[in-house]
Amino acid sequence: MTTVLVTGASGLIGGHLCKRLSEEGYSVRVLGRSTSAVSPYEQFTWNVRDNVMDENAVKNVDYIVHLAGANISEGRWNESRKAEIVQSRVNSAKLLFDTVKNTDTKLKAFISSSAIGYYGAQTSETIFDEGHGPSTDFIGEVCKQWEEAAQHFEAVDMRTVMIRTGVVLTPQNGPLAKMVMPVKLGVGSGLGKGSQHLPWIHIEDLCNIYLKAIQDDAMNGPYNGVAPEHITNLDFTKTIGKVIGKKVWMPNVPSFVLKLLFGEMAVIFLEGSRVSSKKIEKAGLKFTHPTAHAALENLLK
Repeated sequence: MTTVLVTGASGLIGGHLCKRLSEEGYSVRVLGRSTSAVSPYEQFTWNVRDNVMDENAVKNVDYIVHLAGANISEGRWNESRKAEIVQSRVNSAKLLFDTVKNTDTKLKAFISSSAIGYYGAQTSETIFDEGHGPSTDFIGEVCKQWEEAAQHFEAVDMRTVMIRTGVVLTPQNGPLAKMVMPVKLGVGSGLGKGSQHLPWIHIEDLCNIYLKAIQDDAMNGPYNGVAPEHITNLDFTKTIGKVIGKKVWMPNVPSFVLKLLFGEMAVIFLEGSRVSSKKIEKAGLKFTHPTAHAALENLLK
């Protein structure tokens, strides 16, 4: 049986992906800071801060899917929080690489999460594809270092894939729940200008991308994990309203309010450009939920 080790399995994406992998017949191992008596998966522990992990986690593993990392949208971006965001990604990937190397584990592929933040928090006319370089702002630098850490595997001839993920829509919890609540209460509105784009993806399609990255030996390097539809922040909010039967009529939340609430981190809500899904589609992926309306109908009804 093919064995997949998943880090960050308790996170928004990890829980859905582990379940999907198990349903597809994979043997799933999870690597986390602690174990749970109710987990259906084989469990191993690590401590990235102390640079230690159970080496048994990688023995006889075919694939590693690396999702672990501090949530970039939680807490203000002070210097210590910024350092934690970077180190949780870079140091964890390095620890995995060192452990794989020390145990002489022959992976078929290393598949790492990344983010569309690679292209920066900006609103522009550009449609960003995988050929564009990283931004020099904070989130661009985070993603650049994140991917460079993953590329240690590529340097020793292990197939390496990075999934630059947009806003992930899930049926419970996550960003969508936070967007839906004010609309349900009748106070939904756009953020800032409202014309910034919101690259998004349904969790089912994102899991399909990870499955394809495991199964398709031709996949290498970065792929954007976003739906093919381009939509603005305000139009996305209005689409939520249409799906749940609520009118979005309030004026947009002013930019200065979000900056007061979130500080520098407000930029991730106030800026956003279009991101291309053409590379993953050319690789053969067919989106199950290609439009925001279809995705929201599936998740909210």
